Amino acid sequence: MGSEIVPLFVPRTVLVVDDEAAARYAMCRVFSSGSRVLEAASVAEARERIASGMPDLILLDYTLPDGDGMALLREIGAGGPAVIMITAHGSERLAVEAMKAGAYDYLAKPFDLDELRLVVQRALERAELREEVRGLRQHLAGEGQFGRMAGESAAMRKLFGTAERIAATDLPVLLLGESGTGKDLLAQEIHARSGRAQGRFVALNCAALPETLVESELFGFEKGAFTGAETARAGTFERAHQGTLFLDEIADMTLGTQSKILRAVESGAIERLGGTRSIPVDVRVISATNKDVNQLVRDGGFRRDLYYRLCGIVLRLPPLRERREDIPLLVQQLWRDLQRKHGRPGPVLTHDAVVRLASAPWPGNVRQLRSELEKLFVLIAGETVRGCDVESGREGLALEEALDAAQYREAKRLFEAEYLARKLREFEGNVTKTAAAVGLERQSLQEKIRQLGIGRQKK
Repeated sequence: MGSEIVPLFVPRTVLVVDDEAAARYAMCRVFSSGSRVLEAASVAEARERIASGMPDLILLDYTLPDGDGMALLREIGAGGPAVIMITAHGSERLAVEAMKAGAYDYLAKPFDLDELRLVVQRALERAELREEVRGLRQHLAGEGQFGRMAGESAAMRKLFGTAERIAATDLPVLLLGESGTGKDLLAQEIHARSGRAQGRFVALNCAALPETLVESELFGFEKGAFTGAETARAGTFERAHQGTLFLDEIADMTLGTQSKILRAVESGAIERLGGTRSIPVDVRVISATNKDVNQLVRDGGFRRDLYYRLCGIVLRLPPLRERREDIPLLVQQLWRDLQRKHGRPGPVLTHDAVVRLASAPWPGNVRQLRSELEKLFVLIAGETVRGCDVESGREGLALEEALDAAQYREAKRLFEAEYLARKLREFEGNVTKTAAAVGLERQSLQEKIRQLGIGRQKK
């Protein structure tokens, strides 16, 4: 084997972190030409080198005089350079922990230079592949594709691009948007693109969390903590350790629950119910709400300090009525999903049917659109789905969506939108006649139409 790395994968800058001068010298020999090699004998020195410019490759000893390399590895994060962890012989457990924390590979001392060259080459190849994948994902985001999410509108392209860039960071993310816009799906896609992708994605619906079960659900409990606690159980924070915790419907948490979550997020540790041991937890928090959380903060319904902890990056998912140009693409994607789910091609959607779908108000957004399409897929007996089938397929849908809504306000909005849309169709889009029929002033009805995004197409 030659004395240098294959030229295609020569790193521009390398940082060798080891407190033994002889070990640093040996490792530096691998990069005798084509690379700028920096050295550090401690965690503090390594931080100084990194502060002046992030290297492309880091050889990092686990045991250092002022700490351990694992802490530095976690500081660097998943979006950083390729890291090879150097451990003592027999420390395979530490090596596995390092790989989970983001290291590309590891070497156990003692090792020879040929072995080091091979591991370095492998790590650089993986880093190169990661950059290619990242570039491809950025391209797809620009083309309106973000994993299982799709949208060609300017709003969705911008959303996907921002989500792709922040996914590799550990910043907390707050997702805002109406019910059914895909906040949970976006959270999963961000997790899948992060350095925590190998860890768990743990979702918790805060609206469905009674105050009496808050501590046991969030933080777990020890055996005998309460009647019925026959075995110990980890809570959501523990299960999401080194992964992502998705707090859905955060605006529905009580102030008491908010304070408990704030304490865990700030301290990075929890205690199980009935326990005395402090358990460290390393989680990235992604939260979501369909409410005006800023107004809740102003009104005292949501803790300001917790809000600032959660809103590192705020992403807003637009409702379907603001991106109607995406509906044909979504219909196509969702129809393919239904074909796979049911194992058959199903009927053919006509152009008229797609036009009708694109013009409907969809107050329940993508979730409602998916529900409507599945009904058409299952119930249409013929070979094609026509525009008139879309209308008949929507009968009763508003009531079902309203009954499924978690909050009264959302149920009311869903039903109101469908009710007024039907009345407008009944009077062929004539606002004056519709207003008189439903008992509203004409101006009030026009405002409702605008607020709810209702189309006024004739029959």
